[in-house]
Amino acid sequence: MDFTLSEEQLMIQQAAKDFAQNELLPGVIERDESQKFPNDLVKKMGELGFLGMMVNEKYGGSGLDTLSYVLAMEELSKIDASASVMVSVNNSLVCWGLETYGTEEQKEKYLIPLASGEIIGAFCLSEPEAGSDATSQKTTAIDKGDHYLLNGTKNWITNGNQAEVYLVIAQTDRDKGHRGINVLIVEKGMEGFDIGPKENKLGIRGSDTHSLMFNDVKVPKENRIGEDGFGFKFAMKTLAGGRIGIAAQALGIAAGAYELALQYSKQRKAFGTEISNHQAIAFKLADMHTKIQAARHLVYQAACDKDAGNDYTLSGAMAKLYASEVAMETTVEAVQIHGGNGYVKDYHVERLMRDAKITQIYEGTSEIQKIVISRSILSD
Repeated sequence: MDFTLSEEQLMIQQAAKDFAQNELLPGVIERDESQKFPNDLVKKMGELGFLGMMVNEKYGGSGLDTLSYVLAMEELSKIDASASVMVSVNNSLVCWGLETYGTEEQKEKYLIPLASGEIIGAFCLSEPEAGSDATSQKTTAIDKGDHYLLNGTKNWITNGNQAEVYLVIAQTDRDKGHRGINVLIVEKGMEGFDIGPKENKLGIRGSDTHSLMFNDVKVPKENRIGEDGFGFKFAMKTLAGGRIGIAAQALGIAAGAYELALQYSKQRKAFGTEISNHQAIAFKLADMHTKIQAARHLVYQAACDKDAGNDYTLSGAMAKLYASEVAMETTVEAVQIHGGNGYVKDYHVERLMRDAKITQIYEGTSEIQKIVISRSILSD
């Protein structure tokens, strides 16, 4: 497939690169150490259109294609995966779900401020005992006529405390199995909705990750997305697109680490010459570059499938699986190439290595991606 970028796509890529270098890079180490959410930078990303990239312009978005979104995600993730995961959740999970399946009233009320960056959203599927398994939800939404009574706990929620709008997956009728699941729009501040402490994480420490507790929260019926029982399908469709965003994040982390390692190898000397002249280092760089290029093609393919209206379940899962593995492998090698300096925060690669690990876990672990892939290829 021809992945030649258009002039507009190149401009989006450059804009994201400039923002990452000029705005995200300064202070990224301090934000990581203090687990600080970049509120001021999020506002700027909203103003630049990064928070509603694929949303139609009539709803406050940028009206761009998925490939443009992937290009931006890669550049942002090279510098700050904590910021890029927030962009991914708001774009791939929250805005896309609302625009694709929401009513006009829901779009007017929630999508417009989300896409413009006035507020940010959160996608609430994971639970302490269910993980990302939508069929094993313990959170319940009992039908009370004009509203649902929401009870339960969600954990590992990105944008957990900073969000104003939450898309919550909950079980309404357990006897119906996956056909008894709904997705509800919950607003911050609703009575009975509490937010737990921020998680102290290994990586993406600047992202805002919390557990959410719902205790008899009254959610109006008009806040349900889709028909009764649509929640499982909503979750699966939304996660399929979310994998593309996380694959792009993993690609960016890998590419960022590789670029740092390549630059360092040309400056650092050992045994009388730059270490890039030693075959042991040169071969590492060759492997890193090759794997990153392969991952990039998989990610671009998934994005193009989505833009073309093709089924992107398989391509998205393959992109997410491979790109996350490459991110982990590449960042470990980048630390190795840096030697002792790689273990020092000032050189950035140790942070990228810590950030890389989560890409193998969220939006479904690597094992889940293999289940998705194997089911797809075995069903043919």
